[in-house]
Amino acid sequence: MMKARLLFLFLMATNLVSAQIESYVQEGEIGFVNVGSAFYFGDINNQSSINYPKPALGIFVRKQFGNYVALRLGGNYAVVGYADQFSKVEFQRRRNLNFESKILEATVQGDFNFFRFVPGDRSYPFTPYATFGVGIFKFDPYTYLSGRKYFLRTLGTEGQGSVAYPERKPYKNFAFCFPFGMGIKYNVFRNINLAFEVVYRYTSTDYLDDVSTTYAGDAVFPAGSGGPAYLLQDRSYSTGTRIGKTGKQRGFSEQNDHYVFAQLSLSISFSSYKCADPK
Repeated sequence: MMKARLLFLFLMATNLVSAQIESYVQEGEIGFVNVGSAFYFGDINNQSSINYPKPALGIFVRKQFGNYVALRLGGNYAVVGYADQFSKVEFQRRRNLNFESKILEATVQGDFNFFRFVPGDRSYPFTPYATFGVGIFKFDPYTYLSGRKYFLRTLGTEGQGSVAYPERKPYKNFAFCFPFGMGIKYNVFRNINLAFEVVYRYTSTDYLDDVSTTYAGDAVFPAGSGGPAYLLQDRSYSTGTRIGKTGKQRGFSEQNDHYVFAQLSLSISFSSYKCADPK
C-alpha cells in the first residue's frame, strides 16, 4: 500500500509540473542587443576572403507560434567594403578598385527551432535554428581620392546615363535581399536569451560595390580630363599603365553581389499564462 501511495503521489507531482510548464506560452522575443561583423562578397572580393570584416548592428522582434516556428521582423545597420589590393589575382591588384558602403536593412524572416525551447525551464534551455526570409536594403558605395570622399553611383563609373551607353541606366540604391542561415540560442537566465547566428544575404543587385560590366573608357571619360569620375573608374594608373580600355572587362555581371552577417544577440522573452483545460 505504501509503495502504491508513493507512486500515486509521484505521478501527481509529475503531472502538476507538466501542467504548469504547458500552461506557460512563449509569445515572442525582443532583441535589444544585436552586434557582430559584416562581410561582402562580389566583383572585388570574388575569392570569398573574410579578412576585411566591418561592424553590423541590429534589433529584432520575434513572434512565436508554438514551440518551433516564429516570425521575425528585423532591422540592421552595417558597413561593408573591400579592396583589390587584398586579392591574390594579378588582374585585380592591377585594377586597384576599392569601395565601402553603409547598409540599412529591413527583413521579414521565418525562424524554425530544431528542439523545443522554453525560456525558464532547464529541461529545454537551448536549440539550434534555421532562418530564411526576404528584405530590402539601402546602399551607396563610396571611396576616397586624395583624402576626399566620393559617392560612386552618381559618377557613373561604367558609363551609366551617358550618351555612349544608353542601355546602361543608373542603378538604384535600393535592392532586395534574401537572408538564409543558421543559429543557436540559449536561455541564460529566466527570460534572458543569448544567440549567435550566421546569415547569408543574397541580393538583387550587382552594384553593391559599383562594379559589374566593362570599362566605359575614353568614350565617356576623355583621357587626361583629371576629373574624379575619370580617375575613379580606372585606378590602375597607380599600379602601372592604365588597363581600362573601352569594352575591357571590369567586373562579372553574371553574378550578383551578396553579404553576410555574423551576429551575437541578447533578447528578452515574453510569455503568457494559459489556464489549464478542466477536461
